[in-house]
Amino acid sequence: MPVPLEERPPVAGAVKESVLDDGAGRHHTARTKARKAALDLLYAADLTGCDPRDLLEDAPTAPRQLTAQIVNGVAEHMYAIDQMVTLALMGDWTLQRMPAIDRALVRLGAWELRYTKVPPAAVIAEAVGLADEYSTDGSAGFLTAVLGRVLEANKSRNQENND
Repeated sequence: MPVPLEERPPVAGAVKESVLDDGAGRHHTARTKARKAALDLLYAADLTGCDPRDLLEDAPTAPRQLTAQIVNGVAEHMYAIDQMVTLALMGDWTLQRMPAIDRALVRLGAWELRYTKVPPAAVIAEAVGLADEYSTDGSAGFLTAVLGRVLEANKSRNQENND
């Protein structure tokens, strides 16, 4: 008869990873925490008009490697990212009309879709999860649509470059 899971002894040599609570009532992976920290910096930079790299440099603690990679990547490619997002917007939506948190999220997601090898489904799921947690009720669906269009545009661009 198998022993119930809660009664099993610990596995010898196993290391229990600590789970940090960010106060949101949710537990996040290290990648999600890095994206959240990047989101915080991109959002703050947008509100203050600062270069996000300056905020990254002035951070009180050393950022995670992925956080720095995202912030530096978005800052380096901001113009191209904003063009991609602008082309993906529908109707009378503009980048400037978007809430600042959504603008930061869409820039983060668009950068990951265009400049990394992270699976697109993971990028969009992470952006939508952060939007669900930190933005308005309609933001998750809005970001899903915009990032989906950015993804399609990138696929078309990559296919044209391969032809």
